[in-house]
Amino acid sequence: MGVIQWALVLSFAAVELFSPAATMAAQSTKGDKVVKDGTMVSLQYTLSGEDGKIIESNKGKGALKYTQGQRQIIPGLEKALAGMKVGAEKRVKVKPEDAYGPVYEKAFQEFPKEKIPPENLKVGAVLMANGPHGQSMPVRVKEIKEKTVVVDMNHPMAGKTLVFDVKILDIQDAAVAQPPKPPQPAAPPQPAKPAQPAQPK
Repeated sequence: MGVIQWALVLSFAAVELFSPAATMAAQSTKGDKVVKDGTMVSLQYTLSGEDGKIIESNKGKGALKYTQGQRQIIPGLEKALAGMKVGAEKRVKVKPEDAYGPVYEKAFQEFPKEKIPPENLKVGAVLMANGPHGQSMPVRVKEIKEKTVVVDMNHPMAGKTLVFDVKILDIQDAAVAQPPKPPQPAAPPQPAKPAQPAQPK
């Protein structure tokens, strides 16, 4: 919060001379901030499945930073975080429709065997394919037939209810938090719903 404190330097003398209580109020501002649209949030999280098995976590690593209201994280989690303060913790259960969506039948595509590298001709193998907008995306081998391979282009967590244990580490106002060149969001963007067949590399 050093940047915010720097913004108070110009008025420091007046605060000290005329209203000592105002300094205390300014120092408590950090604790009064809440997650709302436009704020940059630093988040600690552990993601688990409904069975309790941990899928991923950033504990002991760098904080996940995102801007509330910019759809940089899944909708169900973003909605649940609104109104939380620094230091607050919560368990959030997110249904598929508010996370990575249901499993789409149209996302299962067949490709000739010769298009698939020999070492990946096994069920469960993960391939990198070009998405409808040219982006790389992981796809999984679902089934191997006589001449073709069925590839699943759904997100790996499609159709799953996700459980997040979260803690708010920091909240900054957008005007203060945004540097001249905004960094890329730490959270991976939500994958687009498969609309066109991907071409496995």
